[in-house]
Amino acid sequence: MAPAARNDLERDWTGAVTRAPHPGLHEHVRRYWGYGEQTVAPMRRRELPSPEVVVILSSNAELRLLDARDPTGTPARHTSFVAGLTEASVLTEHDGVSHGLQVNLTPLGARAVFGMPMHVISNGVVALEDVWGRAAGELVERLYEASGWPARFDILDAAIADRIARTEAPPPAVAWAWTRLVATHGRIAVAQLTKELGCSRKYLATHFREQIGLPPKPAARVLRFHRAAGLLRREPGAELERVAMDCGYYDQPHFNRDFREFAGSTPGEFLARLLPSEMGVAPE
Repeated sequence: MAPAARNDLERDWTGAVTRAPHPGLHEHVRRYWGYGEQTVAPMRRRELPSPEVVVILSSNAELRLLDARDPTGTPARHTSFVAGLTEASVLTEHDGVSHGLQVNLTPLGARAVFGMPMHVISNGVVALEDVWGRAAGELVERLYEASGWPARFDILDAAIADRIARTEAPPPAVAWAWTRLVATHGRIAVAQLTKELGCSRKYLATHFREQIGLPPKPAARVLRFHRAAGLLRREPGAELERVAMDCGYYDQPHFNRDFREFAGSTPGEFLARLLPSEMGVAPE
């Protein structure tokens, strides 16, 4: 069983605990995670683009974050933060100790929770207090003081449900289009979406940036890549040509180009960089 009390959460331990959200939140929240990691040296990972908005809540375990396309740049430093949809990998690094909770939100869920245009946080990271307000610190404190992981996840359920209850539903056209993109793993053409909706590409792109964070076409590319990376993780021996075809890539060069752009490597190099026990991807 994972550590329960605050002092235990902050002690030296490595592991992860996970739970699904309350059923009433399943359209907004994908998963909760509690985690701890202790390493003998600084740990750096490559976080790949995904169709989810990630929220990290930690009391004092700082993470440094860099755009993987410019690893020599000045890193952003955060303990609790929100990472929006991104079209590039992000490098994360800690000095040997990391602990906290992670919430994976759908883009529409993040829009409901934070009540702000999603393009403000797309391709970037913002401090949790900047989008949650002063209550962010209080929430983190309550999570660390809670007696056990079920209690912590219950606190997240209640806090997120309260935020969602105070926001308006997204435009039906955007919600429908996003659902279609997710269901097809990004394989449906934007022209087909606008045809079925009876709207212009400009209308859909404008409202997608507002509600999702990215226009439809980049969002579809992220969904397609996310599926491909997931298939390779689950079936590392799969033929790359079959994976490319199953995920809607025109040919192998198209598949390789997207992988280089999103993962910084070819599909084969990506497989070689996978860390054990689903602990992520090595930076290089």
